[in-house]
Amino acid sequence: MPQTPLHAEHARLGASFTDFGGWDMPVRYSSDLAEHQAVRESAGLFDISHMAEIFVTGSGSAEFLDYALVGQASAIAIGKAKYSLICNVQGNIIDDLIVYRLADEEFLVIANAGNRAAVVEALEQRANVMNFSGVEDLSDDFALLAIQGPAATAILQTLTDSDLSILPYYSIGTGKVSGIDAYLCRTGYTGEDGFEILFSSDKAALVFDALITAGAISCGLASRDTLRLEAGMPLYGHELNLDINPYQAGLGRVVKLDRDADFVGKASLTALSTEDPDKQLVGLVGEGKRAARAEYLIYPTEDSTVPIGEITSGALSPTLGYPVAMAYVESAWSEVGNTVSVDIRGTRLQMSVVKLPFYKRSK
Repeated sequence: MPQTPLHAEHARLGASFTDFGGWDMPVRYSSDLAEHQAVRESAGLFDISHMAEIFVTGSGSAEFLDYALVGQASAIAIGKAKYSLICNVQGNIIDDLIVYRLADEEFLVIANAGNRAAVVEALEQRANVMNFSGVEDLSDDFALLAIQGPAATAILQTLTDSDLSILPYYSIGTGKVSGIDAYLCRTGYTGEDGFEILFSSDKAALVFDALITAGAISCGLASRDTLRLEAGMPLYGHELNLDINPYQAGLGRVVKLDRDADFVGKASLTALSTEDPDKQLVGLVGEGKRAARAEYLIYPTEDSTVPIGEITSGALSPTLGYPVAMAYVESAWSEVGNTVSVDIRGTRLQMSVVKLPFYKRSK
């Protein structure tokens, strides 16, 4: 399996590893709970160098991305970012992305590690249609770290001369971190404030160690998963896949149909937008300590035998202290306030449909 440039650092710190998206990644260092709490209460540091970095540059970049993605990249201001999706012609989701506008004709697209090849292939095919040649996959050249939590900004500020206070949420700037040139992205995947720091891969250990020394706590993918679940953030391969369209996933707001220009999947997504989805992504909460895990079946009542849905992600919430889950259920059962029955290894747990997210940070 491929490894990030920080694999040796993770091993030195005593990390346990797991296969994630085909990468050998740190799953935890101490305990899942301690690392989760570190992000909610202080600042956690994640190595996310497995993510894909695709630069789109040159004349026509904005027009190309408007065609390739369901969002409108041309409407993103310089220095800002937008969450977007890349869909196929049927309107199903190839991947979810963050698009940063670096300059008038320069964009950075961050894609999921496991979908790197699929996203690059789709972008290159769409570039050929548009006679555009500015797509460049530079994933192997970069390391990417995420520092997240209420103390994240203060810790990072000790290592950079850039004024982090002028960077609002979903924006990007440049600066030096421990003397290393970096992009500073005020985005994240935990529900907390913080930054994703993108810089040359050959400087990975230097920046990582500096952040640890400054007070950040190294965290693995297990805590990252419970953090993003509490924040109601979808994970590709769980809430999103090639069988799901944006309207089923509650992401219809990301699709910009109100523009004259065509984009890949527009016809299908226009039709889907006028229909009631057959199933919808919902949040579920339960009582007690038993968690509903991915692939557990959902029924309308305790004695029902015909399932109406399936859990996509679930855990006992470390922050809230009760079971939370995301799931797809038949639309008739998706209204907030409905109760359903989840089969947990032969025992039924009653759960209530709630509005996502489960957790919102205090601002």
